Amino acid sequence: MNMLQFEKNLYELREKIDELQKQGEKSGQDMTTEVKHFQKLADEYAEELYSNLTPSQKIQIARHSERPNFKDFVDRMTENFIEFHGDRVGTDDRAIVGGPCEIDGIPVMLIGTYKGKTTKENLVHNFGMPQPQGYRKALRLFKHAEKFNMPIVTLIDTPGAYPGIKAEETAQGTAIAVNLAELAKLTVPVIAVITGEGCSGGALGLAVANKVLMLEHAYYTVISPEGCASILWRDASLADKAAEALKITPEDLLKFKIIDEIVKEPQGGAHYDPDLTAKNLKKKIVKCLKELLPMSAEELREDRYNKFRTKGVFLK
Repeated sequence: MNMLQFEKNLYELREKIDELQKQGEKSGQDMTTEVKHFQKLADEYAEELYSNLTPSQKIQIARHSERPNFKDFVDRMTENFIEFHGDRVGTDDRAIVGGPCEIDGIPVMLIGTYKGKTTKENLVHNFGMPQPQGYRKALRLFKHAEKFNMPIVTLIDTPGAYPGIKAEETAQGTAIAVNLAELAKLTVPVIAVITGEGCSGGALGLAVANKVLMLEHAYYTVISPEGCASILWRDASLADKAAEALKITPEDLLKFKIIDEIVKEPQGGAHYDPDLTAKNLKKKIVKCLKELLPMSAEELREDRYNKFRTKGVFLK
């Protein structure tokens, strides 16, 4: 497991435990008492550490290279997933992946951003940064789901829409805006899940939903902390300060009613136990589906409208 900088002391304690166990096996000595002592210290330290994470530490977990991604959740939560390709205009943006599947026997359209695992995959999937054709592909799948009366589930983990010149020349802003409008009008249930990074309009283009869920160590923000610090203070190294000010953690966002529920992760983050993470997420998604499926098309649209109309705090 790749160690994050703030986990260094915890890893040193765990390494000490491993050394004591190996020493006992090699020498034949009974090291049970020593192992229990250091295990207790490690457990207490881990509990204290992960219960008091700063926003910047949560961001490190959300960006962890071994964090479960879209395909990991597909493998662990769904049955009969069939990937659909292309925007029907001529391009297949690999940063967005989607298709029909079943979750606990319920047919759904599952759509999400995908960064890839290896360097080669990162390049193929553009590090999870969609271009306009990606949002058009997602829109095609939204409409397909509506045609066949299938609820939509989106899994979002993106540093944002691709900011390159080519994306701007081919109407990146328009593609996202169209998705926002069309998502608002859909007649089927929409559930969005922020599984890792949820940055800017690149995330929101998949997240106008009846229910917005968020993994415990994900983050959701109008701009990356580095981008915010660069704009406000002309210094990207002040990203930690920006992360604190932006209120991007699930706890803050739940308080502000930007999201509806937080999905529990294993201690230390989803990468420590992807199976448990997927189990927890699947349970929440099924619960939301059962709440939304009995609603009429008009009720679903009205619910989505009211959710976004009531966001924000106004001072008189």
